[in-house]
Amino acid sequence: DTQQNKKKNKNKRRSMKRCRFVAVAVMSLLITLTYTEAVGECGRMPIGQAAASLSPCLPATKNPRGKVPPVCCAKVGALIRTNPRCLCAVMLSPLAKRAGINPGIAIGVPKRCNIRNRQAGKRCGRYTVP
Repeated sequence: DTQQNKKKNKNKRRSMKRCRFVAVAVMSLLITLTYTEAVGECGRMPIGQAAASLSPCLPATKNPRGKVPPVCCAKVGALIRTNPRCLCAVMLSPLAKRAGINPGIAIGVPKRCNIRNRQAGKRCGRYTVP
């Protein structure tokens, strides 16, 4: 009888160790996924927040010959200086598509703003920065 109890207790301990291991593995995975999502193309800034900061540029992303407001150029210039990949991510995001942004036109906004460090020749999706 005591031999059986010892065996049961040993199996319970082994089972508990497995459960703890699985729990730690799941928590590690969740933390990794959360961190990966939190640090994306725009760093820790959510892409929606980055897109909202570029709202003064909206008219310029729909008309290739439209005037680009100075406030738009300032925002785009600041984003290119701090995180150039973020600008591309915003342009290609579903949010931009829903807002009616034409990426083929939007890619030219930095040039229309005469931003020198705009990474001319770099690819952004299927577009090339002019």
